[in-house]
Amino acid sequence: MNLSRTSRTLLRVALAAGLAVIYVPLAVVLLNSFNSDRTFSWPPAGFTLRWWGAAWDSAGLREALWTSVQAGLGATVIALVLGTMAAFAVQRYRFFGRETVSLVIVLPIALPGIVTGIALSNTFHTVLGLPLGLLTVIVGHATFCVVTVYNNVLARLRRMGLNLEEASADLGADTITTFRLVTFPMMRSALLAGGLLAFALSFDEIIVTTFTAGAGVRTLPIWIFENLFRPNQAPVVNVVAAALILLSVIPIYLAQRLSGGDPQTH
Repeated sequence: MNLSRTSRTLLRVALAAGLAVIYVPLAVVLLNSFNSDRTFSWPPAGFTLRWWGAAWDSAGLREALWTSVQAGLGATVIALVLGTMAAFAVQRYRFFGRETVSLVIVLPIALPGIVTGIALSNTFHTVLGLPLGLLTVIVGHATFCVVTVYNNVLARLRRMGLNLEEASADLGADTITTFRLVTFPMMRSALLAGGLLAFALSFDEIIVTTFTAGAGVRTLPIWIFENLFRPNQAPVVNVVAAALILLSVIPIYLAQRLSGGDPQTH
């Protein structure tokens, strides 16, 4: 499509404005994590590493971080197993209600988090009689983390086709050998990308966590929310937010690179 110089200029301005709306606030958070003023006066009167040291020494912060890591890893494992199995079933087999199954799998990530949280809380507490705790948080996160794995694996299976697997079968390999030596290596990067995205999605989730976490269970996002408006903790919260901004780049970048890689088909 050919655009005039004016149109191209307007598109660049719109793009720059959109990126500024997203990234300027993030840059402010990064700068405030080094702001020497506890009240975050702007522009900063000076810079210090004091708040980073305070964050490192916070026992509550370390406990919340470990809880988030546990919840993220647990939800990711469940998502990898269920998402992969669902993707194989939908892509490789034809059965009644196949499209409905696909819709049901994807639906949780489209629902408002508060709806999912209330539904899970009622199910755990009222129907199943389970005490709310870390396990219920993991299950709650897995309901929407499954979608990221499912979408990545499904897309990879569609691109792979069946030629190499059929060739492996023609050469005498059984189903398990074909999966181990042919199928799995070609979809390994999609699994890793889906797992990274699932972990990132679980790690920063707060709405569903609020409804599924029992007393004494605090993930990092909940800890941040509880301490955000406490004057003595606000600088530490900025440090945590800045660290999460920097660390979030890693799984997203890796997932993008891995999911964009073509499977070997020759």
